[in-house]
Amino acid sequence: MPPVVRKLRVQVALASRSLSIGGHDDFNQGQVSARIPGADFMLIKGALKGFDECTPEDVIVASLDPKAPAPPLAPPELPLHQAVYEARPDVHGVVHSHAPHTLVFGATDLPLRPVSHEGAYFEDRIDRFTMTSNTILDMTTARGVADALGDDPAVLLRNHGGVIVGKSVRHATVHAHTLERACRLQLIAERVPGGYHTSTPEDVLAKREFIYGDLAVRSYWAHSVGRVRRTWPETAQWARFERADAPQS
Repeated sequence: MPPVVRKLRVQVALASRSLSIGGHDDFNQGQVSARIPGADFMLIKGALKGFDECTPEDVIVASLDPKAPAPPLAPPELPLHQAVYEARPDVHGVVHSHAPHTLVFGATDLPLRPVSHEGAYFEDRIDRFTMTSNTILDMTTARGVADALGDDPAVLLRNHGGVIVGKSVRHATVHAHTLERACRLQLIAERVPGGYHTSTPEDVLAKREFIYGDLAVRSYWAHSVGRVRRTWPETAQWARFERADAPQS
């Protein structure tokens, strides 16, 4: 396996563990995937492992072609990732999870408002997929999710969680945390008597540029990896897979 693929497997496994720390666990459900620009395959967390136990060895290779046979350990929602990558050439990382606040927020008709920095990132850039609340098992339904996602960084699945994308698996993971916190904080604010204030349009744009620019996201990813390694010290041994440079993102 080429070193660049080995390194990306490590990133997918680190992303999975980070999502576990962030409260995205739901038994072995949910997925993280990544692709290398120009490749015809993705790397995705296998079906039998939860976010909290994923290792690089549990990250499998799957074709981007929905007509190709799925690997035996591919997650059932593999079509969801295939459809997103098919529709979004700019996307190289996808997270789908049942994070609790994201799921509850998606069950409402509330618009996501800039209550917090995180809300500012997603304001007017997140829609709801309402075709079904069931598991996404076929390409017709999966393409419906991709249509609802459009050019946005995330989409809420009604009664089913969220799909968050990024130009790398690092970006997708950071913004999966971002979305869960945005939903949680707004749900808290909605209970406050008398209402609440939100950021101005000018501040929203400034926050997106500074707080969620590439340099900031890189630092958030580094922080997330540090938390993973403090929580599971054995993950430091995964560094032996990281002998080559990853694709720039």
